[in-house]
Amino acid sequence: MAIFSVYVVNKAGGLIYQWDSYSPRAEAEKTFSYPLDLLLKLHDERVLVAFGQRDGIRVGHAVLAINGVDVNGKYTADGKEVLEYLGNSANYPVSIRFGRPRLTSNEKLMLASMFHSLFAIGSQLSPEQGSSGIEMLETDTFKLHCFQTLTGIKFVVLADPRQAGIDSLLRKIYEIYSDFALKNPFYSLEMPIRCELFDQNLKLALEVAEKAGTFGPGS
Repeated sequence: MAIFSVYVVNKAGGLIYQWDSYSPRAEAEKTFSYPLDLLLKLHDERVLVAFGQRDGIRVGHAVLAINGVDVNGKYTADGKEVLEYLGNSANYPVSIRFGRPRLTSNEKLMLASMFHSLFAIGSQLSPEQGSSGIEMLETDTFKLHCFQTLTGIKFVVLADPRQAGIDSLLRKIYEIYSDFALKNPFYSLEMPIRCELFDQNLKLALEVAEKAGTFGPGS
């Protein structure tokens, strides 16, 4: 069981905090000889597999690392252009790690705004007044849980479908937000949360949740 991500969205739909746990379980690494028997293309500043599925590598996967060096967009961490490097036979054999492309900061901001809108639509579609909005979305690989405070702040957790105690965890995160962000004299409401104590206590709460699966009796 695992908790994948935590997002805090302000009442205007802006992303003010995000934490991600990147799991390597969906990644595949393989050593290739020249010529590369996969077709790669540049899309949205990422190098993606366009054709050729094998050994856990799927169309749409991104190049995440080359010879152990992380790839950021279309360049390696040491400044090499990925497609140019992989097009040179002198660089083979080469080890390439593939996986699902990670969301950029801009994409996270956009998705937070979209979820804010969906939450409002969900409330309006309710046949009864006073709907709480979207509290959970479920897929085969994760569940999205949302808790909105009376002031409109949304706390969103993405977790393994089998993870227990998420409702209590959401309220624990709200408690941490109240104690270490709102009570911080240097924090401005609705602005990004950059508080070290908030980070530390959030990570501790997530560790407890993953190990115990619950926060308190009846959760």
